[in-house]
Amino acid sequence: MADPAADLVDLRSDTVTRPTAAMRRAMAEAVVGDDTLGDDPTVQALEARVAELLGKERSLFFPSGVMANQTALAVQAAWGSEVVVEGQAHIFHFEEGAAAALKGLQLRPVSTPDGVLRPRHLDDAVRPSSPYLPRTSLVCIENTHLGSGGRVIPPVDVAALADAAHARGIPVHLDGARLWHAVAATGLDATVFTAPVDTVMVCLSKGLGAPVGSMLAGAAPVIEEAWRVRRRFGGGMRQSGILAAAGLHALEHHLPRLADDHAKATAVASCLDGVPGLSAIRPETNVVIVDVDLDVIDPLRFVDFLRNHRILMLPFGPSRLRAVTHQDVDSSALVRLSAVVDLWSTSGAHA
Repeated sequence: MADPAADLVDLRSDTVTRPTAAMRRAMAEAVVGDDTLGDDPTVQALEARVAELLGKERSLFFPSGVMANQTALAVQAAWGSEVVVEGQAHIFHFEEGAAAALKGLQLRPVSTPDGVLRPRHLDDAVRPSSPYLPRTSLVCIENTHLGSGGRVIPPVDVAALADAAHARGIPVHLDGARLWHAVAATGLDATVFTAPVDTVMVCLSKGLGAPVGSMLAGAAPVIEEAWRVRRRFGGGMRQSGILAAAGLHALEHHLPRLADDHAKATAVASCLDGVPGLSAIRPETNVVIVDVDLDVIDPLRFVDFLRNHRILMLPFGPSRLRAVTHQDVDSSALVRLSAVVDLWSTSGAHA
């Protein structure tokens, strides 16, 4: 069967990666069991490995990052309470109101200029004790921070916020969907980012190229309760070692190459920044955010032009575009992007 994506340059997300041949072999050869009954050895190996990498007592394999995030909220935040999040947080914007729908939680977004929640923000965001106000029961942070262009939240800021929350008796959850990129960008051990927080979610399907899967890690009693919530949410799986094998392969073989995606993102930003009406924010990791001057360029028309030339990119708000690099974006893809962008600029298509 012909591959319809064979000549496609897909910059919509790093979730569009497809398993490599070596990853498919690892999946095909995986030793499996019934994970809901607790006897899938490959899942157990993956959970032990991720717990070790993140410096936590235990981790749990989930079908998706949204389910893992929402499970973290469900086991740590009290029903009818409030969860403090940064104003551009994925949990706030892109998880379908799940916190309210699944656990009766109210999200309290705090706008920041750089995606970083700091102790001073809790002074205003955490409600004073009152029978008329919701109680704050959890603080969530995101690293890397998608809304600000894959920004790395420095460990010192993570620790300062966690200290401020813990001083109030409030646990902290880290949405680390792209935490591996923070590790690659800084050269620091993952535990430097995760030690201050109570729970952390990491994705295997963003950047690392696994077809499915995210992990939630934390203290053993919290993860034990998370197991029950995961099953309640419909996330219990059977011979899921086939999927876990992809995650193990990705951790061993794909983690070391994430810095390559950062270099590609810099090249994409440089290419797009040369287009009249576009201004690319210099990326720290693999996410490129492009501001659009609406007086000069119609972003939807530009995206359509790219699509007609087999290059995919996403609008990211009314005057922004987003491109995300990953292992399936190679040097030839960058050459094609440059050629198509030049064609846009010279052909009069933008007029």
